[in-house]
Amino acid sequence: MPTVSYVAFDGTETIVTGFAGDSVMETAVRNGVPGIVAECGGSLSCATCHVFLCADSAGLFPPKLDLEDDMLDGTAVDREDNSRLSCQLKLSDDVSVHVQTPETQV
Repeated sequence: MPTVSYVAFDGTETIVTGFAGDSVMETAVRNGVPGIVAECGGSLSCATCHVFLCADSAGLFPPKLDLEDDMLDGTAVDREDNSRLSCQLKLSDDVSVHVQTPETQV
């Protein structure tokens, strides 16, 4: 089973087990992880599941598509090169994913 490590802005780490095929956002919401608001429920129509994808996890996911890239322009915290929307990061079997959540989502 995949695991996801969410590191909050204050350095607090939450590690949860997910399911292959679920997104990093769905896994956070299901487990009550702070820092992921997910207002649109994963329909790629907001930017409240913004995360910074850690370098060791970057190769686990395909590059962002144009719509995700456009949505990242609307994040509450300035986007960075490693910014992703966690609703677009689908988990695979036996992966270990590391993300950092921004100071705020709204």
